[in-house]
Amino acid sequence: MSIPLPAPRRSGPRRLQDASLLEAPPLLLGRLRGLSSQSNLTWLACVPIALAGLGVFNLSAHAAELPELTPAFLANNMFLLICAALVIFMNAGFAMVEAGMCRQKNAVNILAKNLIVFALAVTAYWFIGYKIMYNADWVIPGWFKFGGLFFDPTVTPEMVTEGKLVPSVDFLFQAAFAGTAATIVSGLVAERIKFGEFVIFSLVLVGVLYPISGSWQWNVGEGWLNKLGFIDFAGSTVVHSFGAWAGLIGAMLLGPRIGKFTNGKPQAIPGHNLAIATLGCLILWLGWYGFNPGSWLSMAPEVPYIAVTTTLGAAGGGISATLLSQFTGGKPDLTMTINGILAGLVGVTAGCDGFSMPAAWVVGFIAGVLVVFSVALVDKLKIDDPVGAFSVHGTCGIWATLAVGLFNTDKGLLTGHGFNQLGVQIVGVLAFAIFAIVSSWIVWSIIGAIFGGIRVTEKEEVEGLDIGEHGMEAYPDFVSTSN
Repeated sequence: MSIPLPAPRRSGPRRLQDASLLEAPPLLLGRLRGLSSQSNLTWLACVPIALAGLGVFNLSAHAAELPELTPAFLANNMFLLICAALVIFMNAGFAMVEAGMCRQKNAVNILAKNLIVFALAVTAYWFIGYKIMYNADWVIPGWFKFGGLFFDPTVTPEMVTEGKLVPSVDFLFQAAFAGTAATIVSGLVAERIKFGEFVIFSLVLVGVLYPISGSWQWNVGEGWLNKLGFIDFAGSTVVHSFGAWAGLIGAMLLGPRIGKFTNGKPQAIPGHNLAIATLGCLILWLGWYGFNPGSWLSMAPEVPYIAVTTTLGAAGGGISATLLSQFTGGKPDLTMTINGILAGLVGVTAGCDGFSMPAAWVVGFIAGVLVVFSVALVDKLKIDDPVGAFSVHGTCGIWATLAVGLFNTDKGLLTGHGFNQLGVQIVGVLAFAIFAIVSSWIVWSIIGAIFGGIRVTEKEEVEGLDIGEHGMEAYPDFVSTSN
């Protein structure tokens, strides 16, 4: 019996399900509409990451034969999993604070940025970032690692018997931190940046820039700053200041929003929903109990102590910022109370494990004062920071790192241990600032050159990014009487 031969195909497979891995992408793209628009081309720049993952990654996630799970193993991994979830939930807080402190015509854009940026940040960190920052060989000892793509999730018997973290839990916790750095950028460039260009910058930041600088400190005994003795327990500089510097460069390149400065004087552009902003502040405060206590990386007696110093820092910052706004403006300013609490949280993040409780409150109190003056200074420099993100995360991130050299119980100047630690802290602050400024300026400039700038048109900005960038409104049933 003869077997009929299949009819020859003239131009590859007609159905997507019949296509090979190499044939599928062009077939899929050929069926898409509107690829000529710049925004769609920008989004397509993110596609190679996903396709590369499908094509080159075939790593087994199965655990080896494991012994009986020990209480220490279960407690440590469950603890860090909960902390990772709390840090991930901080994205909701950032979204609420940023959206509430900005105008309603840009609310959809802000919420979309905060939502998608974490999804893309996790993808970039999983794809390459984690293996630049951890668990890889040094290409330049102490300065640059590279271990290929993806991480090995295999659980070994030694991890169980010694109560160590499994790779997947450790990755999830570290990815949550990486996403936070990108989210900080969002606040500084709010209300005038193109959506797609922001997404691409976030991918580069989390996939490459943040892991490089983070490896200097959080590889114990290996990174050059760690070996120097630099202390940043939970990331006041590694995460917060780094993200703030990257966002500040973006804000400077973008220029101020229309109407922010009149005759050289800053004009207030009130947020549209301070109830949402307040809720966001409380969500962030809650999430910080994953950020700081989780950075101990195990369930230990030190964890509740760190939680208390974190709380005291937030309390001190909220009180001082409220009082100062009362003295300078005649009435307590809710936005300053919000930023004061966040400033206090950032302020204790670098040294929450090594501060006494009174010192933690004082550090937070000073951070709350600094954030008020910093917001005014940034305005005087004619830099438009819609939500005060640089003042909270940059200025107070620097203060937090220096405060370790002053108040650390075992190494601080004010606790009788000399200037040495303060000097090391200054070196760390400068190293991260220089790297973040230079690398971010290069990336922002390249993105702008490729896509014809990073700022929306004047018409889009006046109309609102919700309509111009997303074609929808956050409050379609309400008519705004003002911008």
